[in-house]
Amino acid sequence: MASSLASSLFLANPISHFRRRAFAVSALAEDGSSSANSSQQSTKLVTFLGKGGSGKTTSAVFAAQHYALAGLSTCLVIHSQDPTADYLLNCKIGTSPVICNNNLSAVRLETSKLILEPLNRVKQADAHLNMTQGVLEGIVGEELGVLPGMDSIASAFALERLVGFLSNVDQRNNKKDKFDIIIYDGISNEEILRIVGASSKARLYLKYLRNLAEKTDLGRVAGPSLVRLVDEAMNIRGSRSLLNGKMSAEIWDTLEQMLETTVRDNPNEILHCLYAMQRGSSAFLQPRKFGCFLVMDPNNPISVNSALRYWGCAIQAGAQVSGAFGIAPPHLDEESVERVKQNFFPLPFAFIPQVQVGFPLNWNEIMLNTVGKDAKNLLSLPASHNSNISSVKFDPANKSITLFMPGFDKSEIKLYQYRGGSELLVEAGDQRRVILLPSEIQGKVGGAKFMNRSLVITMR
Repeated sequence: MASSLASSLFLANPISHFRRRAFAVSALAEDGSSSANSSQQSTKLVTFLGKGGSGKTTSAVFAAQHYALAGLSTCLVIHSQDPTADYLLNCKIGTSPVICNNNLSAVRLETSKLILEPLNRVKQADAHLNMTQGVLEGIVGEELGVLPGMDSIASAFALERLVGFLSNVDQRNNKKDKFDIIIYDGISNEEILRIVGASSKARLYLKYLRNLAEKTDLGRVAGPSLVRLVDEAMNIRGSRSLLNGKMSAEIWDTLEQMLETTVRDNPNEILHCLYAMQRGSSAFLQPRKFGCFLVMDPNNPISVNSALRYWGCAIQAGAQVSGAFGIAPPHLDEESVERVKQNFFPLPFAFIPQVQVGFPLNWNEIMLNTVGKDAKNLLSLPASHNSNISSVKFDPANKSITLFMPGFDKSEIKLYQYRGGSELLVEAGDQRRVILLPSEIQGKVGGAKFMNRSLVITMR
């Protein structure tokens, strides 16, 4: 019974797409390619970063209501036991998608149920390969509790199944279950940032795993079998694996090439999940696939500074922030508002109406509130109008690099070079980012100065 509940998240049917409004679809889809087929339209993931109590869940529900009223099939995904979203929607949210109103569904992720499906897929793969002689089959998943770290992994897999950043296989198999918009209200800001940065960090881990697999006795014995088991589990619902018969070195060469080369939309590539990590990383920089918004109380300096910090952390993780929202207080302090807008320039800034929890809300009335007009416009900005701020600028003439790092000061940023002068490792906000340097700028760090929210690094 529990196993069926775990997979029900991916099987429920959202509201029909037939009532979409043309302007809403074009705002979501616009990416300069007029030849895109609507049936292949990407699902967009939207999420929010901000200090606890700043209004992230309120902003998520507001955005979900906006997209649903615009005619887009929308799903609000909650990963916590906080009942705030239930109160705001006047809807009991469970572990299977529940329809709250036209075009709007909501679901609550529970890690204890989400871990069952990957376990069952590994069991099926093991039954086919007979690697553990039935030992895995004896594991009762419903007995297993949730360990630290499992929540983020479960979130990542659930979002991948709903959004399809890494591959199109599940979406091709479940076209009727596809949403246009996924609004994600996660456990914490840090968890969201880890998910955003995960795919771009995979290459280095893969390199060290290969060394372990090829240069140790344990790796040489167990490595090929483990790779085949994982490959079989990932291909349970897909096409037949092409790894059968390959030598261990050929397998690792294939995996590294998949992560290093330019991504191609080829569903027949072997180990599509690993090869597509590069696509997953780049997707967080594409406004038509990912929207990340900062949320704050504009009259609270701590809330404002936290949003600035998360802006810098999002850049470090590899995401593009689309805009900033403030929850409108009863009495606006115009001076504070202008100061906030200046702090977040050139990000677009807008207010979301303040709502009171504790009684049924009239969302039709809230969405018509003129206070939220700019917020709705910001959520509907087409990709071509997104304020794309370059986080890295190279200046070959002066042999310098400018890193845009809002929310940090110079003392919080560490620079390292482990590969000679060909790249630069930037550490800040509990995130590490590798920047590959053009040949004309390569060298050792000569100096750095912090100005206008940016770190200017001079090479020698």
